[in-house]
Amino acid sequence: MSTLDSALSADLLTVWPEIILALGLCLVLVVDMFLKDSYRDVTYLLTIFLLAGIAWSLLGAGAGGETTLAFGGSYISDPLSRVLKLFAVAAVATVFLYSRPYLRARGLHLGEFYVLGLFALLGILVLASSYSLLVSYLGLELLSLSLYALVAFNRDSPVAAEAAMKYFVLGAIASGILLYGMSLVYGVTGSLNIGDLQATIGTAEASSLSLWVGLAFLVAGIAFKFGAVPFHMWAPDVYQGAPTAVTLFVGTAPKLGALALAIRILVEGLPALGDLWQVMLAALAVLSLVLGNVAAIAQTNLKRMLAYSAIAHVGFILLGFVAGTPEGIQAALFYTLVYVIMAAGSFGFLVVLSSRGEEVENLDDLRGLWQRSPWFALLMVLLMVSMIGVPPLAGFYAKWWILSALLETNHVGLAIAALVASVIGAYYYLRVIRLMLFEDGGQAHAGGVPLDVRVVLSANVLLLLLIGLLPDRLLELCARAAALI
Repeated sequence: MSTLDSALSADLLTVWPEIILALGLCLVLVVDMFLKDSYRDVTYLLTIFLLAGIAWSLLGAGAGGETTLAFGGSYISDPLSRVLKLFAVAAVATVFLYSRPYLRARGLHLGEFYVLGLFALLGILVLASSYSLLVSYLGLELLSLSLYALVAFNRDSPVAAEAAMKYFVLGAIASGILLYGMSLVYGVTGSLNIGDLQATIGTAEASSLSLWVGLAFLVAGIAFKFGAVPFHMWAPDVYQGAPTAVTLFVGTAPKLGALALAIRILVEGLPALGDLWQVMLAALAVLSLVLGNVAAIAQTNLKRMLAYSAIAHVGFILLGFVAGTPEGIQAALFYTLVYVIMAAGSFGFLVVLSSRGEEVENLDDLRGLWQRSPWFALLMVLLMVSMIGVPPLAGFYAKWWILSALLETNHVGLAIAALVASVIGAYYYLRVIRLMLFEDGGQAHAGGVPLDVRVVLSANVLLLLLIGLLPDRLLELCARAAALI
């Protein structure tokens, strides 16, 4: 075998999970074309088996824990990418499991939902391993275009169509801003490779006005994908207007892609400009914490309330970057993983309660849930308590490590602001608990929910308790991904 063939084989081995996913989703698409609506579960099972195969390939690739570069250094396989990919695969599989009864009850159990979800997952995997600005943009567009179509998945809903149009227009603007920032950085450095950017940007280049402007555009594009203030305008409308199953997807796995984009470009590519982007992210974080928590108090729609809650949680994630240390990145990664688990449980809870055909998305719908479905009410109580950040749930440790990273770097004011914002945010979470436990009049209940959905949703919530009681394993995983040990 020639040296060229050997190098190509090594490159293909690095992207083996992505190859499996790309071939598998084509197979799912073709098979689904020949299935009747009554056999749509075949598409679901094929998708779950495909995701299991991807997870198996990722676990096998990560056995050695080494870092490898492929395709001329534009693609990387390292502990960070493998952790993000594994959690993304698990999150998407959970979304598909929760969504099946919901979609079936509305006549929306179509193969397009699974195919678009798999395309979005492919974009997340590409983002996690991108080591070039160009590859990052390709992965981001693959993810974004899939999400636009998913939001408009219910073609008979004018509300969903309006939300998808808003998302598409604002997303296209944000993508253009990000691409323009990448072009300015390339114009100054002459390279798209993230590893080369770190080595190229020196004292002279770091003072370039073009580079500063390019950095501002990059931060704006990343903030939009996170949903941080003031680039959050799409989030409440999209979360509320999309079918709840799609809201579940949008609110979970894409956060991992946004985190990968931020780490690759800012932390690994532009550390020499850390003093600049840390100031920008600090402002975005404080705005997100304040507006997210305050605006959530005024909401009566649960999906819209959780959208503003997500904005506030993004503020915490960005504070990990503001710390500017490996411990801060570890804390941001830990927080993101925990938030994805919490969001999957929270939106999954709404999907499960809506599986009988009636939409459960208003606060009043949850009144008296404890009397009708005590176990599911207890699960939602645990989710809300974890969102607040009360021990021994995982949400407590997520916030604790962010605050610790800030205090270690003397960002005392930001730590106090985050703490105050958390206290304010506790109000709307406690309101949900009060309605479920102490009020009467709602109609929502969990009757008729399939056993597999009940088991996975229970495991989803109890996982937060397990992480809270034994956080060391996940912390160690995040430390390895952040290159601390």
